[in-house]
Formats: sequence, C-alpha cells, structure tokens
Amino acid sequence: MSPIQWEDFEKIDMRVGTILEVLEFPKARRPAYQLTIDFGKLGLKRSSAQVTELYDRSQLVGRQVIAIVNFPPKQIANFFSECLVLGVYTDKKEVVLLQPERTVANGWKIG
Repeated sequence: MSPIQWEDFEKIDMRVGTILEVLEFPKARRPAYQLTIDFGKLGLKRSSAQVTELYDRSQLVGRQVIAIVNFPPKQIANFFSECLVLGVYTDKKEVVLLQPERTVANGWKIG
C-alpha cells in the first residue's frame, strides 16, 4: 500500500459507540448481524457486521466498539449500513472487534 498524507487520515471520523440492538440478517450474502449503535451526540447509527463466527447476539449488546461514522450509507440487501464497525481479521478470516481498553463516553473521537 502506498503511504497516505496526514490530511487523508484527518478525513476519517472514527468514534466509540455502544451496541444497543443486534438482529439476525438472513438476507446478507455472508453471515452477518444488523447492529444499532449509540454514538452519543451523533445519535444512533445502524451497521451490518460480519462477526457471527466469534460473537453471539447476547455478547454484543452493551459492548463498546469503534466505527467509522462518516461513510455514506451503503445498501446491503434490504438494509442501509450507516457506519463501518472496525475489527481485526484472524488467519481464518474471523473478525475480532476493536474496542476501547476501558469504558468511555459514546461519540468520543478516535485519534
């Protein structure tokens, strides 16, 4: 990958949010959940997340995650994903969610 400029990084708005609701997403091509995430003053945003391999729905509610919140909405089947939840890919292509080391306020900016 080619290097980016500092100005490129500044365009990415990454925030902390808390997952409020997790629904099954049977219409997704690959197994995924539909998440509703609270980003504090930024409000609620929805996201499709392919994290079904490592997380049960009950494990996700109340968990803080890090997401990019300034992408335009992306339609996935009949669902509009409004943010991109970030994670680490394992060697088996499973996703381990990124989260703050301690609880912080929803909407706080990653830098």
